[in-house]
Amino acid sequence: MVEKVLVTGGAGYLGSILCGRLLQEGYQVTVLDNLMYGQSGLYHLCNDPGFDFVRGDVRDQTTVGGLVAKADVIIPLAAVVGAPACDRDPWLAQSVNLEAVNMINRLRSSDQLVIYPNTNSGYGATTGDVYCTEDTPLEPISVYGRTKTQAELSLLESPNAITLRLATVFGVSPRMRLDLLVNHFVRMAVTEGSIVLFEKDFKRNFVHIRDVADCFVYCIQNAARMTGWPYNLGLDEANVSKEQLALKVKEHVPKLDIQNSEIGQDPDKRNYIVSNERLRQAGFEARRGLDEGIEELLKAYRMMGRGAFSNV
Repeated sequence: MVEKVLVTGGAGYLGSILCGRLLQEGYQVTVLDNLMYGQSGLYHLCNDPGFDFVRGDVRDQTTVGGLVAKADVIIPLAAVVGAPACDRDPWLAQSVNLEAVNMINRLRSSDQLVIYPNTNSGYGATTGDVYCTEDTPLEPISVYGRTKTQAELSLLESPNAITLRLATVFGVSPRMRLDLLVNHFVRMAVTEGSIVLFEKDFKRNFVHIRDVADCFVYCIQNAARMTGWPYNLGLDEANVSKEQLALKVKEHVPKLDIQNSEIGQDPDKRNYIVSNERLRQAGFEARRGLDEGIEELLKAYRMMGRGAFSNV
């Protein structure tokens, strides 16, 4: 029997890639999304008989309950994403990022698998000198980090759940995100010819959007031995500082001017190196590098208008 996957927020940056990947693997996919940003990134899936779309609010129990009842796998992507967006409307962030996920968890049965994307910004402010493993205490300092982390902990206290602590994602999607660091740096290199760095030595981990989609599929196919645990999902070779990332972009855009500034700070205070060993031991490893992502972003930005895809 073909498994049915419910993806909330499936018209967003990650969902626009993930849904196609799930259909490619033969799953039936239903997306619930309110299209709050006017997304149109799923049109190319409408000819697939395994795809369905419901326009609605992830906080509406009647709508969500009916969809959850039909699903074998639930992937709650719907979220107010990023510290700035959450700071603009903390109430919305609390209701979507935490309360809606808790509602899905109450409505599902223990036979239904849930795979939840957390952010590794939940590790909070660290020195950048040690590897964060899944056993490293979660100490988020932003509304975004706190709501996502609280939702993860609730799910892991329930049966049949897997959580993925995503590194900063990069790469091209039909519903682009320009605020994500790699995407932003490449965009600035193309449109402005310069990048102004603050906290240039702060490190973080990165992962390609298609590796994230592949990992969700892997989790579905290997759920029996992966449930009950969180997994860091990032690219080992992409544990780099902001300055190292800017220099990597400059390899592809040689005229890029990189300037340092003492003014500015990351609202999540992210400065850490992340270990992805647990996921590797489970059999999955990210494989798409920064060079590949930068090259595809350069192609995309040749086609993109300057005012498109704002998330805040």
